[in-house]
Amino acid sequence: MGYPQAETSRNQETCGLSPVSARLDGMGPNNPADAPKQPIPGVENLIAIGSGKGGVGKTTVSVNLAISLAALGHKVGLMDADVYGPNVPLMMGIQDAPHAIGERIQPLNAHGVKLMSMGFMNPGDKPLVWRGPMLHSVIQQFLRSVEWGELDYLLIDLPPGTGDVQLSLIQTAPLTGAIVVTTPSDVSLEDARKAVNMFKQVRVPILGIVENMSYLIAPQSKERIDVFGEGGGKRTAEQMEVPFLGELPLDPTVRRGGDGGRPVALTTDIFKDLTAGVLAAVQGVRKKKAPSIEISD
Repeated sequence: MGYPQAETSRNQETCGLSPVSARLDGMGPNNPADAPKQPIPGVENLIAIGSGKGGVGKTTVSVNLAISLAALGHKVGLMDADVYGPNVPLMMGIQDAPHAIGERIQPLNAHGVKLMSMGFMNPGDKPLVWRGPMLHSVIQQFLRSVEWGELDYLLIDLPPGTGDVQLSLIQTAPLTGAIVVTTPSDVSLEDARKAVNMFKQVRVPILGIVENMSYLIAPQSKERIDVFGEGGGKRTAEQMEVPFLGELPLDPTVRRGGDGGRPVALTTDIFKDLTAGVLAAVQGVRKKKAPSIEISD
């Protein structure tokens, strides 16, 4: 199996492709603006999780939210759209290669969540040197050539920024809404505002802003320490008139869980309030979209 072909032999040599990649050709480098927004068969809610910059814990939020939703009995999938830096396999503790049945790629499964990531197909430290059209092709095939089955929620872990992957997804898939992850620092918030404005510009509902690494509880004194500032996420949400989904602590157990393939949501309720907020936000968006019926005399 092969990915969309790189434009030069040098690019091809850097890809390090596995046999399953043959299911990732045929889409072609079409302009995403020309593609219709067609639903993903069987997927009820499609949620993008993004950030304006890297290093804010976006993938950590994605994997733990997916596990929390699955623990509540929802059917959940997680698509790792960060093609250049796919961390979902490590954080979910699975490094197997997917296989195909006919023309359909079968997602892997970990902790009750269906998974697809470029990290399964290009493991190790070899980088992918790809241009925008190839990224578009892979994202579309992850959406439409993977056998996701019946899902209540398909979460999409986006790469940082507002680039090609985001554009491909937004212009071709009917997103239920987007979550923006930030830290309290002014540098992070500046980029988070750009991400919020991007989603607003393309009319994707904002489910809310999540402030990650909000504070640290000192082990001995139990004192709260605001390492990256205080309250920036909430203030930004209020200023931009979008929901604030809450604060997540800077907790060593979160880091250990991600590095060890056992996300903290499996053993603690750190993500309980965030999950409840996301569910409420999704229901609010769906009510707004639902058609109203007026009966006149």
